[in-house]
Amino acid sequence: MTTQATPRERLLDAAGELFYRDGVNIGVDALCKAAGVSKKSMYQLFRSKDELIAESLASVGPSYQRALEPDLGEASTPRERILVVFEKQDRLTAQGEFFGCPFVSTAFELKNPEHPGSVVARHFKQRLTDFFLGELVAAGVDDPELMAVQLTMAFDGASARAVVRAQALGGLGIKMAEALLDAAGVRAPELASQAR
Repeated sequence: MTTQATPRERLLDAAGELFYRDGVNIGVDALCKAAGVSKKSMYQLFRSKDELIAESLASVGPSYQRALEPDLGEASTPRERILVVFEKQDRLTAQGEFFGCPFVSTAFELKNPEHPGSVVARHFKQRLTDFFLGELVAAGVDDPELMAVQLTMAFDGASARAVVRAQALGGLGIKMAEALLDAAGVRAPELASQAR
């Protein structure tokens, strides 16, 4: 027996898809129509569209992160685990229907750092930076906090380029991350042995 999605789940699913594809300024009428839910029901489930934006972003956030982070046992060194994120980003941009990082897109559109959606976006972007930080600490980088921010900026810049150019990255983000890691001394095993 299959369970039907609740009106709340349908709204979150529709909002996640429409906000990512069309932006957060899409009208409430279009959202409700896509979800098959009345406006009255929407406002009974969510106090405002702003709340729906934040909850929708929070609901898609974990799956987006899982799509980027290495699976257990997928990579063995900090460098490899960091590069997996950029490799997965590269594949996402090649699949079509790539509209950038949903967190950056939402925060950019909202402009208000105090908006509930911006707060959620910041939380998830920090989780990516924290992932990089943990790997950089494990790699023994001198200034892991700075390097984690630089990798996050490289990731966001690569996403933006893919959207603006309307084309796959073709390895550009990976190369940028490799250059940052090389400069910080987090080299591939073969390069590390040559540097000794």
